[in-house]
Amino acid sequence: MTPSWLRVSGDDIVLTLHIQPGAKRTEVAGAHGEALKVRLNAPPVDGKANDCLIAYLADLLSLPKARVVLESGLSSRSKRVRAVGIAADRVVAKLARDG
Repeated sequence: MTPSWLRVSGDDIVLTLHIQPGAKRTEVAGAHGEALKVRLNAPPVDGKANDCLIAYLADLLSLPKARVVLESGLSSRSKRVRAVGIAADRVVAKLARDG
């Protein structure tokens, strides 16, 4: 079963995320309603939290940063992120292992 925070879009997946910037460490914290909560060890200023999120997800999913795209939520805690060219089961396995 696909979690509510993950949507398949062609060869890509789209993650619905709830972000907590300024945390002690960067990690997946589990489900938060219909979203996946991610804690970031970066302040929410000058795009640092967004940069940290993209770098963290790219590393976690073993993708180049260019294939992890922030689709919406530039200045919000609620974000949608597209991971290009990765299977949903692989994403779920990697996020579940970290979270």
